[in-house]
Amino acid sequence: MNVTEAVATRRSIRAFQDKPVDQAVLRRVLEKAQNAPSGGNTQPWNAVMLSGESLARLLGHVATVVPQGRAAFAPEYNVYPPELDGRYETSRFGVGEAMYAALAIPREDKPSRLKWFARNFQAFGAPVLMLIHTPRYMGPPQWADIGMWLQTMALLLREEGLDCCMQEAWAVYSKQIRESVAIPEDHIFFCGMAIGWGDRDLAVNQFPVPRVALDEAVRWEGF
Repeated sequence: MNVTEAVATRRSIRAFQDKPVDQAVLRRVLEKAQNAPSGGNTQPWNAVMLSGESLARLLGHVATVVPQGRAAFAPEYNVYPPELDGRYETSRFGVGEAMYAALAIPREDKPSRLKWFARNFQAFGAPVLMLIHTPRYMGPPQWADIGMWLQTMALLLREEGLDCCMQEAWAVYSKQIRESVAIPEDHIFFCGMAIGWGDRDLAVNQFPVPRVALDEAVRWEGF
């Protein structure tokens, strides 16, 4: 698989096969991903890889507070800026509606939508969940570096035939994550990444996710 194929076939997978991932494969991907760029070579990413009993313990702990709804949320940062609007908010809203349409869950069926939303906190059935954190003093440039590392990971996983879903949704349960996983107090918890073998035949993994036209995002000068 070349880079173009990896980019074209990468998507947020929300249903995984019940099939383990070899630790040696994950180590190979992570070692290659260490070549991701970062300003001043700071390499601000830190992660915990969970599987087996460790993953089951976290999922079980979070499952006890999911019924509390927003009352249990304790994010350490805003996943989306409160001011989000225009094409940015349109894209965010649109992908959710496209997913629920693929699942045949209408807007008025709130219980079914909430039930599906809770699948986030089962890592969508993935056998591996990576939890990402970084020192609290890191700023936007270093968070951008972490994003480049995560994208590098995502493409390398595709090269191995694997899939992933980057899950900022986990930020709302940072308190429960810290109760289950040893993350330094002077680090901020960022996000999770579900990793496994995607069940790509399911509708939830096939609905279109349109991108804005290039000329909406890029302006050309001097060409």
